Amino acid sequence: MTPPSLTTKLYPIALLLIAMASIQTGASLAKGMFPLIGAQGTTALRLIFASLFMLVLLRPWRAKLTWTTLQTVMIYGIALGCMNLLFYMSLRTVPLGIAVALEFTGPLAVAILASRKAVDFAWVALAVVGLLLLIPMGEAQAGLDPVGVCYALGAGVCWALYILYGQKAGADNGVQTAALGVMIAAVFIAPIGIAHAGSALLDMALIPTAIAVAILSTALPYSLEMVALTRLPARTFGTLMSMEPAIGALSGLLFLHEVLSTTQWLAIGAIIMASVGATLTIRAEHAPAVAAD
Repeated sequence: MTPPSLTTKLYPIALLLIAMASIQTGASLAKGMFPLIGAQGTTALRLIFASLFMLVLLRPWRAKLTWTTLQTVMIYGIALGCMNLLFYMSLRTVPLGIAVALEFTGPLAVAILASRKAVDFAWVALAVVGLLLLIPMGEAQAGLDPVGVCYALGAGVCWALYILYGQKAGADNGVQTAALGVMIAAVFIAPIGIAHAGSALLDMALIPTAIAVAILSTALPYSLEMVALTRLPARTFGTLMSMEPAIGALSGLLFLHEVLSTTQWLAIGAIIMASVGATLTIRAEHAPAVAAD
């Protein structure tokens, strides 16, 4: 058998890096819509347009659902919607890179809980150090909004639920589960966005940006990740996904001019290292899939 070429090996890695960059670019673009329709309205438009794209591309009506599977998919979709909403709510006052790092504690917790090795305590400790450096404590961190931090951590909890229930739901219907989940998320979050933004959501000037956010944050990265997942071991996928907080921080710097302190960069680095370590030491049979938000 001919060994895979360097190009074959690098191809899925490149796709995953593009997917992560796309997600964070979409988040930067979405933040520009907040002054017009708020985080709630932005989340609603993103999910509505994303669900339309996935409805056409993935044809979720072909999914075979039992009552038990439907319940799982419902929880999966609601978790997805809440994850998006809480993350955007955090972006109102928290820099993008920090919000991503705080949110990433959700999949990190799932990875750590899936293993029972003693070394996992080291990754827990490292993650806690990162969180302590980020969470506002006294005058040194007075500039970081504690409410925004709580929103980001709440998004992390929803991300953990999204992973756990997504695995269960996806076992039966694969990628069609994602389309169903996004549609359920849109139905769940849309009333919140409408209640907050009202008729402003109908402003046609917002539609191009909303479509771009839906493509960059959902349709494009999801498609690329699905290709990468089929070509990468679970550990490699999880390790590469651990770079997302750093990519978020760089996107915030480039597109939103969010400058982080040395301490904040160190904190993000600690959380990334904890995630990489947990991914590499987890037992392969329990490795959770980590999808982007």
